[in-house]
Amino acid sequence: MRDAAFERLYHEYATPLFKFFLYRIGDRTVAEDLVSDTFERVLRARRRFDPRRGSEAAWLYSVALNRLRDYVRRAEGEGRALEKAARQGEEPEGGRSEAGESALRAVEARQTVFGALESLSAEEREAVALRYGADLTLAETARVIGERRTTVEGRIYRALRKMRTQLE
Repeated sequence: MRDAAFERLYHEYATPLFKFFLYRIGDRTVAEDLVSDTFERVLRARRRFDPRRGSEAAWLYSVALNRLRDYVRRAEGEGRALEKAARQGEEPEGGRSEAGESALRAVEARQTVFGALESLSAEEREAVALRYGADLTLAETARVIGERRTTVEGRIYRALRKMRTQLE
């Protein structure tokens, strides 16, 4: 992949990739960092891209999924450390400001949706995030995941049904 092809790839996929990460994580800053990290990895590995093995989109989202999985593993480790500290009574001090309360309400609203996403299996969350967060077609989602289209279609249907039940 040449530099011009990389630039085109960035311009074509940066926004959908950001939406994918935002859909999965719910934090704009983290999503931006993951997009940057993904394109950095793609830039470093661009010479290894083989169009005979799959599309650019499938390759890009494969790299993105790996970055997301790495982030989730790190976040889970940090979460366990914070829980341990809280159990030991080492909670931070300080009150909440009005701006803090507003931010808290926004987080709680997002948590409702993310709570519904959390009720899904990892495979369902991944399929929904690629389909709706990254705005990929069913065929593209299936290629990225490495499953048949009908399998992905059923997975997304079941996931949306579960989410509707959770949100009601």
